[in-house]
Amino acid sequence: MALQGPIISVEDDEDDQHLIELAVQTLQITNSVRFFPNGQEALDYLETTTEKPLLILCDINMPVMNGLELRKRINENEWLRRKSIPFIFLTTAASPEIVQIAYDEAVQGFYKKATSFDGFSEQIRLIVDYWKSCLHPNRL
Repeated sequence: MALQGPIISVEDDEDDQHLIELAVQTLQITNSVRFFPNGQEALDYLETTTEKPLLILCDINMPVMNGLELRKRINENEWLRRKSIPFIFLTTAASPEIVQIAYDEAVQGFYKKATSFDGFSEQIRLIVDYWKSCLHPNRL
């Protein structure tokens, strides 16, 4: 994790991509945002990039490879797992079963998307502030 590394957003909904981008701009977060419409495209990027992402914000329900499958594939890949990129679900799919499965895969956070822009922006602010201020293996 690099403090100035990109925020990876794995989100297939273009409206939600726009809201994430707008929230990052409104909050004056200087990190760039890289959008991927499904888990497979995000996994391909993560397996080949030399960038050090700040964190991954991931939806659950997406075509090709969903968020839970992406998290599982990252955990199964020792090289990616050792990168220790914080992985946070930001989704509308928040049943108790899905939350349990996500934490079984060792996610670092799970947020149900707020219904207002102010609430959504606050979620983004909390997530980014936390990961920029905490100790992390790739920052030591």
